[in-house]
Amino acid sequence: MAIRKVGGHADRLFEGLGDSLNVVMSHFDKVVQLPDGFKTIATTKNSEFAGIAHESLPIFGIQFHPEISHTERGTDIIANFALKICGARADWKMDNFLEREIVRIRKLVGDKAQVIGAVSGGVDSTVAAKLMKEAIGTRFHAILVDTGLMRLNECEQVKETLDKHLGINLTVVDGSELFLGRLAGVTEPEAKRKIIGGTFIDLFEIEALRIEKEAENTPHAGKVEWFLQGTLYADIVESLSFKGAASSTIKSHHNAGGLPARMQNGEAQLKLLEPLRELFKDEVRAFGRQLKIHEELIGRHPFPGPGLGIRIVGEVTRERVEIVRKADHIFISMIREAGIYDEVTQAYAALDTSRAVGVQGDARVYGYICILRAVTSLDMMSAEPYEFKWSLLKAISRRIVNEVDGIARVVYDTTSKPPEADRDD
Repeated sequence: MAIRKVGGHADRLFEGLGDSLNVVMSHFDKVVQLPDGFKTIATTKNSEFAGIAHESLPIFGIQFHPEISHTERGTDIIANFALKICGARADWKMDNFLEREIVRIRKLVGDKAQVIGAVSGGVDSTVAAKLMKEAIGTRFHAILVDTGLMRLNECEQVKETLDKHLGINLTVVDGSELFLGRLAGVTEPEAKRKIIGGTFIDLFEIEALRIEKEAENTPHAGKVEWFLQGTLYADIVESLSFKGAASSTIKSHHNAGGLPARMQNGEAQLKLLEPLRELFKDEVRAFGRQLKIHEELIGRHPFPGPGLGIRIVGEVTRERVEIVRKADHIFISMIREAGIYDEVTQAYAALDTSRAVGVQGDARVYGYICILRAVTSLDMMSAEPYEFKWSLLKAISRRIVNEVDGIARVVYDTTSKPPEADRDD
Protein backbone atom coordinates (compact mmCIF):
# COMPACT_ATOMS: atom_id res chain seq x y z
CA MET A 1 0.00 0.00 0.00
CA ALA A 2 1.40 3.38 -1.01
CA ILE A 3 1.01 6.22 1.49
CA ARG A 4 0.17 9.56 -0.09
CA LYS A 5 1.19 12.77 1.68
CA VAL A 6 -1.45 15.48 1.21
CA GLY A 7 -0.42 17.92 3.93
CA GLY A 8 -2.15 19.13 7.06
CA HIS A 9 -3.99 17.02 9.62
CA ALA A 10 -4.79 14.29 7.04
CA ASP A 11 -1.20 13.02 7.27
CA ARG A 12 -1.50 12.19 10.98
CA LEU A 13 -2.95 8.70 10.47
CA PHE A 14 0.20 7.35 8.79
CA GLU A 15 2.66 9.66 10.53
CA GLY A 16 6.06 8.06 11.02
CA LEU A 17 5.22 4.95 8.98
CA GLY A 18 7.20 5.64 5.82
CA ASP A 19 6.00 5.61 2.22
CA SER A 20 4.55 2.09 1.90
CA LEU A 21 3.20 -0.81 3.97
CA ASN A 22 2.12 -4.40 3.38
CA VAL A 23 -1.52 -4.66 4.48
CA VAL A 24 -4.41 -7.14 4.46
CA MET A 25 -7.31 -5.78 2.45
CA SER A 26 -11.00 -6.11 3.32
CA HIS A 27 -12.95 -9.08 1.96
CA PHE A 28 -14.72 -8.13 -1.30
CA ASP A 29 -15.68 -4.61 -0.12
CA LYS A 30 -14.40 -1.69 -2.17
CA VAL A 31 -14.91 2.09 -2.16
CA VAL A 32 -15.70 3.24 -5.70
CA GLN A 33 -16.39 6.94 -5.21
CA LEU A 34 -14.77 9.47 -2.88
CA PRO A 35 -17.22 11.52 -0.75
CA ASP A 36 -17.20 15.31 -1.03
CA GLY A 37 -14.53 16.95 1.11
CA PHE A 38 -12.27 13.87 1.31
CA LYS A 39 -8.78 13.24 0.00
CA THR A 40 -7.01 9.97 -0.79
CA ILE A 41 -4.16 9.24 1.65
CA ALA A 42 -3.35 5.63 0.64
CA THR A 43 -3.71 3.48 -2.48
CA THR A 44 -2.98 -0.07 -3.62
CA LYS A 45 -2.86 -1.69 -7.04
CA ASN A 46 -6.41 -2.96 -6.45
CA SER A 47 -7.89 -0.08 -4.46
CA GLU A 48 -7.75 3.57 -5.42
CA PHE A 49 -9.11 4.57 -2.01
CA ALA A 50 -7.33 2.32 0.52
CA GLY A 51 -7.14 5.29 2.89
CA ILE A 52 -9.10 8.55 2.93
CA ALA A 53 -9.28 11.63 5.15
CA HIS A 54 -11.55 14.66 5.35
CA GLU A 55 -9.88 17.90 4.33
CA SER A 56 -10.72 19.71 7.58
CA LEU A 57 -12.57 17.36 9.95
CA PRO A 58 -10.94 14.53 11.95
CA ILE A 59 -12.68 11.84 9.90
CA PHE A 60 -10.68 8.99 8.37
CA GLY A 61 -11.50 5.81 6.49
CA ILE A 62 -9.45 2.75 5.58
CA GLN A 63 -10.15 -0.26 3.36
CA PHE A 64 -7.81 -2.74 5.08
CA HIS A 65 -7.38 -4.49 8.44
CA PRO A 66 -4.87 -2.76 10.78
CA GLU A 67 -5.97 -4.95 13.71
CA ILE A 68 -4.45 -8.24 12.52
CA SER A 69 -0.82 -9.24 12.75
CA HIS A 70 -0.34 -9.74 8.99
CA THR A 71 -0.74 -5.99 8.41
CA GLU A 72 2.60 -4.23 8.74
CA ARG A 73 2.67 -1.52 11.46
CA GLY A 74 -1.05 -2.05 12.09
CA THR A 75 -0.82 -1.30 15.80
CA ASP A 76 1.03 1.94 15.01
CA ILE A 77 -1.79 3.01 12.70
CA ILE A 78 -4.33 2.33 15.45
CA ALA A 79 -2.14 4.16 17.98
CA ASN A 80 -1.87 7.20 15.70
CA PHE A 81 -5.65 7.32 15.39
CA ALA A 82 -6.49 6.64 19.04
CA LEU A 83 -3.77 8.70 20.71
CA LYS A 84 -2.79 11.47 18.29
CA ILE A 85 -6.09 12.07 16.51
CA CYS A 86 -8.71 11.13 19.13
CA GLY A 87 -6.66 12.17 22.15
CA ALA A 88 -7.21 8.91 24.04
CA ARG A 89 -4.87 7.92 26.90
CA ALA A 90 -2.92 4.66 26.80
CA ASP A 91 -3.70 3.74 30.40
CA TRP A 92 -5.76 0.53 29.99
CA LYS A 93 -4.31 -2.39 31.94
CA MET A 94 -5.48 -5.95 32.53
CA ASP A 95 -5.20 -5.34 36.27
CA ASN A 96 -7.96 -2.75 35.96
CA PHE A 97 -10.15 -5.04 33.86
CA LEU A 98 -10.94 -7.54 36.64
CA GLU A 99 -12.03 -4.92 39.16
CA ARG A 100 -13.97 -2.93 36.57
CA GLU A 101 -15.84 -5.97 35.23
CA ILE A 102 -16.79 -7.28 38.66
CA VAL A 103 -18.26 -3.88 39.54
CA ARG A 104 -20.07 -3.69 36.19
CA ILE A 105 -21.47 -7.24 36.47
CA ARG A 106 -22.75 -6.72 40.01
CA LYS A 107 -24.44 -3.47 39.02
CA LEU A 108 -25.95 -5.02 35.89
CA VAL A 109 -27.18 -8.26 37.48
CA GLY A 110 -28.29 -6.80 40.80
CA ASP A 111 -28.62 -8.51 44.18
CA LYS A 112 -31.21 -11.18 43.36
CA ALA A 113 -31.04 -12.20 39.70
CA GLN A 114 -29.34 -15.43 38.74
CA VAL A 115 -27.10 -16.11 35.75
CA ILE A 116 -26.65 -19.25 33.69
CA GLY A 117 -23.60 -19.72 31.53
CA ALA A 118 -22.62 -21.93 28.64
CA VAL A 119 -19.32 -23.73 29.27
CA SER A 120 -17.41 -26.01 26.93
CA GLY A 121 -14.12 -26.50 28.76
CA GLY A 122 -12.42 -24.07 26.38
CA VAL A 123 -10.43 -21.12 27.65
CA ASP A 124 -13.05 -18.48 26.72
CA SER A 125 -16.03 -20.00 28.51
CA THR A 126 -13.85 -21.13 31.43
CA VAL A 127 -12.45 -17.64 32.03
CA ALA A 128 -15.93 -16.12 31.71
CA ALA A 129 -17.32 -18.66 34.20
CA LYS A 130 -14.53 -18.00 36.71
CA LEU A 131 -15.10 -14.24 36.43
CA MET A 132 -18.83 -14.69 37.00
CA LYS A 133 -18.24 -16.86 40.06
CA GLU A 134 -15.93 -14.18 41.47
CA ALA A 135 -18.61 -11.54 40.85
CA ILE A 136 -21.83 -13.19 42.08
CA GLY A 137 -20.83 -16.50 43.70
CA THR A 138 -23.46 -19.25 43.84
CA ARG A 139 -25.97 -17.24 41.82
CA PHE A 140 -24.01 -18.36 38.77
CA HIS A 141 -24.95 -21.73 37.24
CA ALA A 142 -22.61 -23.31 34.68
CA ILE A 143 -24.23 -25.57 32.09
CA LEU A 144 -22.55 -27.91 29.63
CA VAL A 145 -24.79 -29.11 26.81
CA ASP A 146 -23.89 -32.51 25.38
CA THR A 147 -24.81 -31.83 21.79
CA GLY A 148 -23.76 -35.24 20.51
CA LEU A 149 -21.13 -33.28 18.57
CA MET A 150 -18.42 -33.24 21.23
CA ARG A 151 -14.91 -34.67 20.96
CA LEU A 152 -14.06 -38.07 22.45
CA ASN A 153 -14.76 -38.12 26.23
CA GLU A 154 -15.24 -34.33 26.14
CA CYS A 155 -18.11 -34.06 28.64
CA GLU A 156 -16.41 -36.21 31.27
CA GLN A 157 -13.15 -34.27 30.96
CA VAL A 158 -14.85 -30.86 31.16
CA LYS A 159 -16.90 -31.84 34.22
CA GLU A 160 -13.83 -33.17 36.03
CA THR A 161 -11.65 -30.19 35.08
CA LEU A 162 -14.11 -27.45 36.08
CA ASP A 163 -14.89 -29.12 39.39
CA LYS A 164 -11.24 -29.95 40.16
CA HIS A 165 -9.60 -26.66 39.23
CA LEU A 166 -12.36 -24.07 39.63
CA GLY A 167 -14.86 -25.55 42.07
CA ILE A 168 -17.71 -24.63 39.73
CA ASN A 169 -20.88 -26.69 40.06
CA LEU A 170 -21.70 -27.94 36.60
CA THR A 171 -24.96 -29.24 35.17
CA VAL A 172 -24.67 -31.46 32.08
CA VAL A 173 -27.70 -31.43 29.78
CA ASP A 174 -28.09 -34.19 27.18
CA GLY A 175 -29.30 -32.49 24.03
CA SER A 176 -27.82 -34.92 21.51
CA GLU A 177 -31.13 -36.20 20.12
CA LEU A 178 -32.47 -32.67 19.69
CA PHE A 179 -29.36 -31.32 17.94
CA LEU A 180 -28.93 -34.27 15.59
CA GLY A 181 -32.63 -34.29 14.80
CA ARG A 182 -32.70 -30.61 13.87
CA LEU A 183 -29.53 -30.93 11.77
CA ALA A 184 -30.85 -33.88 9.75
CA GLY A 185 -30.84 -33.07 6.04
CA VAL A 186 -29.11 -29.69 6.50
CA THR A 187 -25.95 -29.19 4.42
CA GLU A 188 -25.36 -25.42 4.19
CA PRO A 189 -22.77 -24.26 6.79
CA GLU A 190 -24.53 -21.02 7.79
CA ALA A 191 -27.82 -22.87 8.22
CA LYS A 192 -26.11 -25.38 10.51
CA ARG A 193 -24.63 -22.58 12.62
CA LYS A 194 -28.03 -20.91 12.98
CA ILE A 195 -29.73 -24.17 13.96
CA ILE A 196 -27.06 -24.97 16.52
CA GLY A 197 -27.18 -21.46 18.01
CA GLY A 198 -30.97 -21.51 18.24
CA THR A 199 -31.06 -24.97 19.81
CA PHE A 200 -28.57 -23.92 22.47
CA ILE A 201 -30.80 -21.02 23.49
CA ASP A 202 -33.93 -23.20 23.54
CA LEU A 203 -32.23 -25.60 25.97
CA PHE A 204 -30.86 -22.81 28.15
CA GLU A 205 -34.30 -21.24 28.50
CA ILE A 206 -35.64 -24.61 29.69
CA GLU A 207 -32.78 -24.87 32.19
CA ALA A 208 -33.46 -21.34 33.43
CA LEU A 209 -37.03 -22.30 34.34
CA ARG A 210 -35.81 -25.46 36.11
CA ILE A 211 -33.26 -23.50 38.18
CA GLU A 212 -35.86 -20.90 39.18
CA LYS A 213 -38.32 -23.58 40.28
CA GLU A 214 -35.73 -25.48 42.34
CA ALA A 215 -34.67 -22.23 44.06
CA GLU A 216 -38.19 -21.28 45.14
CA ASN A 217 -38.59 -20.78 48.90
CA THR A 218 -34.82 -20.94 49.44
CA PRO A 219 -32.25 -18.19 50.22
CA HIS A 220 -31.16 -18.47 46.56
CA ALA A 221 -34.58 -17.67 45.12
CA GLY A 222 -34.43 -15.29 42.18
CA LYS A 223 -35.26 -15.04 38.51
CA VAL A 224 -32.72 -16.30 35.96
CA GLU A 225 -32.40 -13.20 33.80
CA TRP A 226 -28.94 -13.42 32.26
CA PHE A 227 -27.12 -15.75 29.90
CA LEU A 228 -23.30 -15.69 30.07
CA GLN A 229 -21.18 -16.32 26.99
CA GLY A 230 -17.42 -16.24 26.45
CA THR A 231 -17.69 -14.13 23.30
CA LEU A 232 -14.42 -12.45 22.25
CA TYR A 233 -13.81 -9.39 20.09
CA ALA A 234 -12.62 -11.59 17.22
CA ASP A 235 -16.01 -13.37 17.26
CA ILE A 236 -17.78 -10.03 16.91
CA VAL A 237 -15.55 -8.85 14.06
CA GLU A 238 -16.00 -12.05 12.05
CA SER A 239 -19.79 -11.94 12.47
CA LEU A 240 -20.16 -8.22 11.77
CA SER A 241 -22.12 -7.00 8.78
CA PHE A 242 -23.56 -3.52 8.80
CA LYS A 243 -27.35 -3.56 8.43
CA GLY A 244 -28.43 -2.43 5.01
CA ALA A 245 -24.87 -2.42 3.66
CA ALA A 246 -22.94 -4.76 1.41
CA SER A 247 -20.18 -5.30 3.97
CA SER A 248 -18.91 -8.87 3.88
CA THR A 249 -19.56 -11.19 6.81
CA ILE A 250 -16.89 -13.87 7.23
CA LYS A 251 -19.21 -16.22 9.11
CA SER A 252 -21.89 -16.20 11.79
CA HIS A 253 -20.17 -17.06 15.03
CA HIS A 254 -22.19 -19.24 17.38
CA ASN A 255 -21.60 -16.63 20.11
CA ALA A 256 -22.68 -13.73 17.91
CA GLY A 257 -24.33 -13.93 14.49
CA GLY A 258 -25.34 -17.55 15.12
CA LEU A 259 -27.75 -16.61 17.91
CA PRO A 260 -31.46 -16.44 17.09
CA ALA A 261 -32.91 -12.99 16.39
CA ARG A 262 -34.92 -12.97 19.62
CA MET A 263 -31.68 -13.31 21.59
CA GLN A 264 -29.85 -10.57 19.72
CA ASN A 265 -32.68 -8.02 19.90
CA GLY A 266 -33.53 -8.62 23.57
CA GLU A 267 -36.90 -10.35 23.06
CA ALA A 268 -35.77 -13.67 24.57
CA GLN A 269 -36.36 -14.79 28.15
CA LEU A 270 -32.63 -14.41 28.80
CA LYS A 271 -30.46 -11.33 28.29
CA LEU A 272 -26.91 -11.67 26.98
CA LEU A 273 -23.94 -11.05 29.25
CA GLU A 274 -20.56 -11.03 27.46
CA PRO A 275 -17.82 -9.68 29.76
CA LEU A 276 -14.94 -10.73 27.45
CA ARG A 277 -16.27 -9.24 24.23
CA GLU A 278 -13.62 -6.49 24.18
CA LEU A 279 -10.69 -8.90 24.55
CA PHE A 280 -8.65 -10.90 22.06
CA LYS A 281 -7.53 -14.49 22.65
CA ASP A 282 -4.07 -13.62 23.99
CA GLU A 283 -5.65 -11.13 26.43
CA VAL A 284 -8.13 -13.75 27.64
CA ARG A 285 -5.27 -16.15 28.37
CA ALA A 286 -3.46 -13.43 30.33
CA PHE A 287 -6.67 -12.63 32.19
CA GLY A 288 -7.14 -16.31 32.99
CA ARG A 289 -3.68 -16.46 34.55
CA GLN A 290 -4.56 -13.40 36.62
CA LEU A 291 -7.62 -15.31 37.85
CA LYS A 292 -5.24 -18.18 38.77
CA ILE A 293 -6.85 -20.64 36.39
CA HIS A 294 -4.73 -23.76 35.89
CA GLU A 295 -2.33 -23.62 32.93
CA GLU A 296 -3.83 -26.85 31.56
CA LEU A 297 -7.02 -24.91 30.88
CA ILE A 298 -5.35 -21.68 29.77
CA GLY A 299 -3.31 -23.47 27.11
CA ARG A 300 -6.15 -25.59 25.75
CA HIS A 301 -6.78 -25.32 22.02
CA PRO A 302 -9.98 -23.48 21.04
CA PHE A 303 -12.97 -25.71 20.28
CA PRO A 304 -16.19 -24.14 18.97
CA GLY A 305 -19.48 -24.53 20.80
CA PRO A 306 -21.16 -26.12 17.75
CA GLY A 307 -18.47 -28.78 17.98
CA LEU A 308 -18.01 -31.37 15.27
CA GLY A 309 -21.20 -30.22 13.57
CA ILE A 310 -19.26 -27.49 11.78
CA ARG A 311 -16.32 -29.83 11.09
CA ILE A 312 -18.41 -31.91 8.69
CA VAL A 313 -18.86 -30.72 5.10
CA GLY A 314 -22.39 -31.79 4.21
CA GLU A 315 -25.15 -33.37 6.28
CA VAL A 316 -24.41 -34.18 9.93
CA THR A 317 -25.19 -37.80 10.82
CA ARG A 318 -24.24 -39.99 13.78
CA GLU A 319 -21.99 -42.08 11.56
CA ARG A 320 -20.11 -39.05 10.22
CA VAL A 321 -19.76 -37.52 13.69
CA GLU A 322 -18.22 -40.74 14.97
CA ILE A 323 -15.80 -40.88 12.03
CA VAL A 324 -14.52 -37.32 12.48
CA ARG A 325 -14.45 -37.77 16.28
CA LYS A 326 -12.08 -40.75 15.97
CA ALA A 327 -9.88 -38.98 13.41
CA ASP A 328 -9.67 -35.84 15.55
CA HIS A 329 -8.71 -37.90 18.61
CA ILE A 330 -5.86 -39.59 16.73
CA PHE A 331 -4.63 -36.24 15.39
CA ILE A 332 -4.61 -34.45 18.75
CA SER A 333 -3.17 -37.47 20.58
CA MET A 334 -0.23 -37.70 18.19
CA ILE A 335 0.42 -33.96 18.46
CA ARG A 336 0.59 -34.36 22.25
CA GLU A 337 2.83 -37.42 22.00
CA ALA A 338 5.20 -35.48 19.73
CA GLY A 339 5.49 -32.76 22.40
CA ILE A 340 4.31 -29.96 20.10
CA TYR A 341 0.78 -29.35 21.44
CA ASP A 342 1.77 -26.00 23.00
CA GLU A 343 3.47 -24.90 19.76
CA VAL A 344 0.15 -25.17 17.94
CA THR A 345 -2.64 -22.67 18.64
CA GLN A 346 -5.43 -24.82 17.25
CA ALA A 347 -5.60 -28.23 15.59
CA TYR A 348 -8.51 -30.34 14.44
CA ALA A 349 -9.75 -32.89 11.92
CA ALA A 350 -12.65 -32.13 9.58
CA LEU A 351 -14.57 -34.40 7.24
CA ASP A 352 -15.24 -33.78 3.55
CA THR A 353 -18.11 -36.10 2.69
CA SER A 354 -17.18 -36.23 -0.98
CA ARG A 355 -16.11 -39.74 -1.90
CA ALA A 356 -12.47 -40.41 -2.77
CA VAL A 357 -10.60 -43.50 -3.94
CA GLY A 358 -8.03 -45.06 -1.63
CA VAL A 359 -6.15 -48.31 -1.20
CA GLN A 360 -6.19 -50.46 1.93
CA GLY A 361 -4.14 -53.62 1.73
CA ASP A 362 -4.57 -54.93 -1.80
CA ALA A 363 -8.07 -53.56 -2.26
CA ARG A 364 -9.41 -50.36 -3.72
CA VAL A 365 -11.77 -48.55 -1.33
CA TYR A 366 -14.08 -45.55 -1.52
CA GLY A 367 -14.41 -43.32 1.50
CA TYR A 368 -14.51 -39.80 2.90
CA ILE A 369 -11.67 -37.28 2.86
CA CYS A 370 -10.24 -36.26 6.25
CA ILE A 371 -8.93 -32.68 6.34
CA LEU A 372 -6.32 -31.90 8.99
CA ARG A 373 -5.85 -28.29 10.09
CA ALA A 374 -3.26 -26.90 12.52
CA VAL A 375 -2.34 -23.23 12.90
CA THR A 376 -0.30 -20.82 14.96
CA SER A 377 -1.81 -17.47 15.90
CA LEU A 378 -1.63 -14.72 18.49
CA ASP A 379 -5.21 -13.43 18.41
CA MET A 380 -7.08 -15.80 16.03
CA MET A 381 -7.83 -12.86 13.75
CA SER A 382 -5.05 -14.18 11.54
CA ALA A 383 -3.23 -17.51 11.49
CA GLU A 384 -0.50 -19.44 9.71
CA PRO A 385 -0.45 -23.21 9.04
CA TYR A 386 1.81 -25.15 11.40
CA GLU A 387 4.83 -26.67 9.65
CA PHE A 388 4.86 -30.31 10.75
CA LYS A 389 7.79 -32.61 10.29
CA TRP A 390 6.94 -34.60 7.19
CA SER A 391 7.49 -37.93 8.97
CA LEU A 392 4.97 -37.01 11.70
CA LEU A 393 2.34 -35.84 9.22
CA LYS A 394 2.68 -39.10 7.26
CA ALA A 395 2.41 -41.14 10.47
CA ILE A 396 -0.78 -39.29 11.47
CA SER A 397 -2.27 -39.85 8.02
CA ARG A 398 -1.37 -43.53 8.08
CA ARG A 399 -3.00 -44.11 11.47
CA ILE A 400 -6.20 -42.32 10.52
CA VAL A 401 -6.64 -44.28 7.28
CA ASN A 402 -5.81 -47.60 8.97
CA GLU A 403 -7.86 -47.12 12.14
CA VAL A 404 -10.91 -45.08 11.13
CA ASP A 405 -13.44 -46.93 8.99
CA GLY A 406 -14.93 -44.71 6.32
CA ILE A 407 -11.87 -42.53 5.58
CA ALA A 408 -9.99 -43.23 2.35
CA ARG A 409 -7.76 -40.18 2.11
CA VAL A 410 -6.13 -37.59 4.41
CA VAL A 411 -5.11 -34.07 3.34
CA TYR A 412 -3.45 -31.21 5.24
CA ASP A 413 -4.81 -27.65 4.94
CA THR A 414 -1.98 -25.16 4.36
CA THR A 415 -4.17 -22.07 3.91
CA SER A 416 -3.29 -18.91 5.83
CA LYS A 417 -5.99 -16.85 7.55
CA PRO A 418 -6.60 -14.54 5.81
CA PRO A 419 -5.37 -16.02 2.51
CA GLU A 420 -2.28 -14.52 0.90
CA ALA A 421 -4.43 -13.31 -1.98
CA ASP A 422 -6.08 -10.78 0.33
CA ARG A 423 -2.82 -8.97 0.98
CA ASP A 424 -1.82 -5.87 -0.93
CA ASP A 425 1.18 -3.61 -1.04
